[in-house]
Amino acid sequence: MGQLFTHLKKDETTVFSQAFKLKFSDSVGVDWRTLGRWLNIEENYLDMIDQENLKINAKAYSMLTKWLQMNDNPTVDELKIALKKMNRMDLIRKVEEFTNSSNPLDVASRVHVNKGISEVCTALKNYYLKYYGKINELQPLLNAPANVDLIQKFVDLCIVDAHNAQMDVVCSVERKKFLEKQMSYTPIPYSKIFMNEKSVILISGIAGIGKTWLLRKCLLDWSNNLIWNNVELVFYLECRRLNQYQNVSSINELLNVFYKDILNDFDISKHTALFIIDGLDEFKYLNELLNPNLSCIFPIVNVLAEIQSYKHVVAGRVYAIDKCQKIYREYGDKLTIQIMGFNQDGVENYVENHVIEEKKEVVKATLKESPLAKVMATVPFYLSSMCKIISDSSKIYTTSFLTMTELYANIFLYFLQQHIIKNNGLVYEMMANENNKKYVLTICRIAFELFIENKFIFSKEEVLLFINNFNEVDESLFGFIERVETHLGYFYQFAHLTVMEFCASVYAYNCLSFEEIMANEKLKSCLSMICGLSNKNQNILLKFLVNLNPSKKSKEESSLSVSILDRLSKSFEILSFHEFNFFHECFYESQSSFTNELISIVDELNKRRFGWSISINDGKTSYATSCDNYFVNYYIKSGRKLLSLFVNKNILSDEEKNLLIRCSTNVRNVSFNRPINFEGWKPKDKIEKLWIWNSRYLITKKDFKENFLPWINLCEKYLILELHDDIDFFKDICEWIRCSNIKKFEITYRGKYFRNLDELTL
Repeated sequence: MGQLFTHLKKDETTVFSQAFKLKFSDSVGVDWRTLGRWLNIEENYLDMIDQENLKINAKAYSMLTKWLQMNDNPTVDELKIALKKMNRMDLIRKVEEFTNSSNPLDVASRVHVNKGISEVCTALKNYYLKYYGKINELQPLLNAPANVDLIQKFVDLCIVDAHNAQMDVVCSVERKKFLEKQMSYTPIPYSKIFMNEKSVILISGIAGIGKTWLLRKCLLDWSNNLIWNNVELVFYLECRRLNQYQNVSSINELLNVFYKDILNDFDISKHTALFIIDGLDEFKYLNELLNPNLSCIFPIVNVLAEIQSYKHVVAGRVYAIDKCQKIYREYGDKLTIQIMGFNQDGVENYVENHVIEEKKEVVKATLKESPLAKVMATVPFYLSSMCKIISDSSKIYTTSFLTMTELYANIFLYFLQQHIIKNNGLVYEMMANENNKKYVLTICRIAFELFIENKFIFSKEEVLLFINNFNEVDESLFGFIERVETHLGYFYQFAHLTVMEFCASVYAYNCLSFEEIMANEKLKSCLSMICGLSNKNQNILLKFLVNLNPSKKSKEESSLSVSILDRLSKSFEILSFHEFNFFHECFYESQSSFTNELISIVDELNKRRFGWSISINDGKTSYATSCDNYFVNYYIKSGRKLLSLFVNKNILSDEEKNLLIRCSTNVRNVSFNRPINFEGWKPKDKIEKLWIWNSRYLITKKDFKENFLPWINLCEKYLILELHDDIDFFKDICEWIRCSNIKKFEITYRGKYFRNLDELTL
């Protein structure tokens, strides 16, 4: 080995000595494989190292030796760059310490035990400023690093108050709840959250949404004395790395693992400290942490429980933070927030900086013309996926990503082609290969079996129960499934939970009968995607994911979406707006038309409800509005009349305006809960009943005349009108009603009720 270093400088020979390699191998731990990848060691070599060595430090040593052998001039800087890309700043400090072992380290990298709290605090802040200003963030699924300048980019994230959010531990609701919260929560500024110090802050968000960016931003702002000014020490801990230290038994011991060079056994118990815990969903012993009555032999669980006595910030996926809520019921000084991804400026900035020039206009047009693409673009994972798909394709994508199912199919097949099969050929050629079909069905079966069991983290043995013809978990599965290594071995999770839901839907469509699908309550959230897979449009990619199982009868496939809609219609008990919305979503995803079968289903529901109703309100997502528009278009074209239109929103999007106009052409009853702002259009078709609930809104005569009078003039039978007490044009309203065709009315104004023309005087 000595021959390898004859060409190195003296300091580099010292660093790559046997002593360094042994110490470094102990420190790198389970991240040895990740470091090997960043050092450009081929995967087959890493597999050989993994198989030939039992202990993790031996694997790390062999990997480092391999890197030294394969490079003519390995340097310290190359090693430090790789460590920075994987965010192992602690290892960079160890490398620097070894390099400069003959010289004292500066305050930023070493604090002796005899130094005071102010010097420890200064050293921590200098450390965060030096190493956390920029990070190489890996987006889920697409393993391409994005160099993120946190100080500049963070302002593009959108944060909402999620304290009252109803979150479900089932992963399938993450997508639906995310879309709903985009509409029902008002963004709150970063400064308002972190300037007001709280004992506990819980941060949730779907995978790839920007939680880590937020936490790193907090570290930088504390280091610049912008937040948490009353906190002396702040410590950042990642759960995926805590899994490596199951036997750590105290907070001080844990901190000396990650911050030894700064703390050097400094006792923090007498000082104000704040802990940041990142990736709660990745903590292998989450169930034991949240249920103290369960026995657990690993002390690290007690250490995390002990951290709860300090101020702390915890971030994780939605389902994990929801589970976490129950142990914080007694915390009055608590804030729960959710990260909602990029705001509009962030989306535009991403497109400008990450899309090739000749594709920018196509991407912008897609985000403008597809309501679904527009709303999902706020999630960095989806935005990066759509940009890559569009940039790498010659297809015109301005009308693609129409349905949620199509969006996921595009992402799934693109990732399969580019990162698993690694073939730039055509998709139809790739999916004509029987082995590729089997591969897709294998992934989807794993997703399905785990999905219905609510398992988000699973072992190799659990996968083998589902895929019994595999002697071991196939390495090619990884990419869709990510593997995390601990001292106890590996555990696994899908890289993105909504992709897991999509894969589960693909398996159900291909392998289950209609009765099996409807009998499984866990598949209810998948029904819209299963309907989406029945879309018969030959110009989309879905057709490559619906013929994976030759044994399933094609006759059953062709009527599956109709059968699901029929069963849904018969299972509705109250026929709430939520149920109507879900019916519309399934119909929209299938991209069906009004066949005789569907007309029969709709007419039966009409009889039970005495008609069909549509609502426009603040809590409704643009995706749900698209589903309504699609259904209403066919409903009215078929000659059917809507029972009611309910409007509880004053500023309407283009989609909502289109829905309002379409509904107004054939509706019996219309209700407004607030003034609307709709210039350039007036209703033209007669209605039977009109409700205007305006007692909470003071409106001018001009606005009333523009917004409501056209509807009053079209109303023929019955008007209910509630007015704000402070309006001063009541006599004008009375005159307008006298001149209308309204036969019956009820008006409430200043505590009085008016029901006939003779009473319309003051």
